[in-house]
Amino acid sequence: MTQRKRLSNAHSSSQSKRQSNSLVAPEEDDDLTFTQPSTSQVQKGLEKLTPAQVDQKTSEVVQYFLVRDQKKIPVRRTDLVKHVVKEYRNIYPEIIKRVSRTFDQVFGLKLVEIDTKNHMYILINKLETAEEASPISSPTNPKMGLLFVILSLIFMKGGVVRENVIWNTLKKLRVEPGEKHEEFGDVKKVVTDEFVRQRYLEYVRIPHTEPVEYEFHWGQRADMEVSKAKILEFMAQLHEQDPQSWSQQYREAHSCPSSTQASTSSQR
Repeated sequence: MTQRKRLSNAHSSSQSKRQSNSLVAPEEDDDLTFTQPSTSQVQKGLEKLTPAQVDQKTSEVVQYFLVRDQKKIPVRRTDLVKHVVKEYRNIYPEIIKRVSRTFDQVFGLKLVEIDTKNHMYILINKLETAEEASPISSPTNPKMGLLFVILSLIFMKGGVVRENVIWNTLKKLRVEPGEKHEEFGDVKKVVTDEFVRQRYLEYVRIPHTEPVEYEFHWGQRADMEVSKAKILEFMAQLHEQDPQSWSQQYREAHSCPSSTQASTSSQR
């Protein structure tokens, strides 16, 4: 009897847990399936709000972006709607338009949607676009210097590099992935976690490898922020060669970058 009672209690407990989970599911699904309101819906929403209310919500969204940008973490529309926009979601397009204009006119920044499928945004400096000097090439930031080396290697190797090649290259520069570096801390975590979350790098599992192997690609943020021409100049100076010595990379670096850039949110 005691054993049957325990089984019955376990069953009812798991059943109540499933029911509890089903109660929160609609909120999650609703958030994940959020779609942009139509122009008429936005107009109706604006009619119910005062200009001061819309301005206040716009300021909150601007602050949210600025805080996240300090760590170079892309902002997901899902999180933005859930944690900041909230009950103002029916005027979301208008808020984003105003936020984009604020960054452009007040901060000199451009709000860019780097992932149109998952709706992820970043801020980039309008004065440091892909055609101009890269902010990553600045020697005042050692961590970005580390990233610049990795992006250079990936670019020169045709856009993809196996993980072990990255680690071997860093070892030659006396940066040991398995040791704590005085500037970078845990090097492997910085490269495979931090740079990946920031969308500077993509860390991709190679299919059918045993043991499992990974490779690195340029991330969406790197495509937006980093000048490939600048990287080629850096490599040419390093090897004391003309940039055109690498004909394939030279063509890629000097092809029109605007065709591959993500559209800004204000264009959507």
